[in-house]
Amino acid sequence: MSYIGKLARVAAVALATGLGSVAAQAADKITVTHWGVLMYGAPYAVAIEKGFYKEVGLDVDGVLTSKGGGTTMRNVMASDLPYGEVALSAAVAAMQQGIDLKIIHTGVRTAGEILWATMPNSPIKSIKDLDGKKVAFTSPKSVTDMLLIMVAQKHGIKMETVAAGGVGGGITMLQQNGVVAAPVMDPIWARMQDKLRPVFWVKDELPPMVQSVGVTTAEYAKANPEKLRKLIQARRKGVEFVYANPEETATIVARMYEMDREIALKAINNLRELKYWSAGEMEPEGMDNMVKGLEIVGEVSGKVDWSKTVDASFLK
Repeated sequence: MSYIGKLARVAAVALATGLGSVAAQAADKITVTHWGVLMYGAPYAVAIEKGFYKEVGLDVDGVLTSKGGGTTMRNVMASDLPYGEVALSAAVAAMQQGIDLKIIHTGVRTAGEILWATMPNSPIKSIKDLDGKKVAFTSPKSVTDMLLIMVAQKHGIKMETVAAGGVGGGITMLQQNGVVAAPVMDPIWARMQDKLRPVFWVKDELPPMVQSVGVTTAEYAKANPEKLRKLIQARRKGVEFVYANPEETATIVARMYEMDREIALKAINNLRELKYWSAGEMEPEGMDNMVKGLEIVGEVSGKVDWSKTVDASFLK
């Protein structure tokens, strides 16, 4: 029998036995913002690797991602599994556009890991020293833009802020003396902390702000409550494992993120101290704090009515 004939025969057998319905049997993939780049995704990496999804009866084998913002939100809405962890700002923007979604758990509960750093030999020692100086943030209306404005207002200083296009761009500008300070966060800080010196940490200046939340569509929430409970349960087990087992978590994250293990371990230990990952419980004060910041940069207008969108019933 020819090679093509053999292929045809295999295909026919597969169809006859029902194995040709690959799409119907495909495992689910969860959408997580900045997967492989920032540390939001560590509990999901652990939950997949340790079989926590399988323990609750789900078949989840991977992660879909984007650079964040509205793109991640659109990925959630378009996915076969319309559930994922997105920036709270993206969820609020979707709400204001009339998209019927549900926030079903907290993801990352603080922005306290973000810091502004300078060069080790810089004369900049404190926030007050930034008055009148050029200071980088990532991009207009970003979280770093918002945080820098809030810290400046708190201390009554004025800086010449510069959009660097990203964390890497800010560090390059800092190294080339284009700015006196730039934003950094883990795992980048874990890699760069021997080459830079902190000027201030957000954790020391501002109250906790929820960065990311788990979301789904209202339609999916109504039709699949038990599956959403299981998704949250598996993630919660992942969070608990991260806090209890940083060494093994670092090994898992390093492999899935294609990252140096020692860098992963430094970042995980830094974030464990902040209680960075939430087990899922709603934190309305932290959500309100983030919205207040988003108002400053014009991303939100007025107080958000969480009662229309937040559904904590899946946490039970």
